[in-house]
Amino acid sequence: MIRLGKTAKTKPDVAIQEAKDFFGPKGYGLTMVDETPTWVKFEGSGGEVEIGAIEEAKGTSVEIVSREWDTQAKEFMSKLR
Repeated sequence: MIRLGKTAKTKPDVAIQEAKDFFGPKGYGLTMVDETPTWVKFEGSGGEVEIGAIEEAKGTSVEIVSREWDTQAKEFMSKLR
């Protein structure tokens, strides 16, 4: 299990859409099991990934928690701007 966080320049809704593209059917093919405007959860292959994005004064705070998808979680965070 891994928990990562960073401040991004993008808006929260864009960060969530990027997560859906990266982890969902267009990307790694995980199943989206829950979603709000600032949070999304995926499951698949015995693991899960949760991404939250909240707008703050200095940008968007993005946090990801993954189980069994740690390498992909790091990759997603490294690509997020």
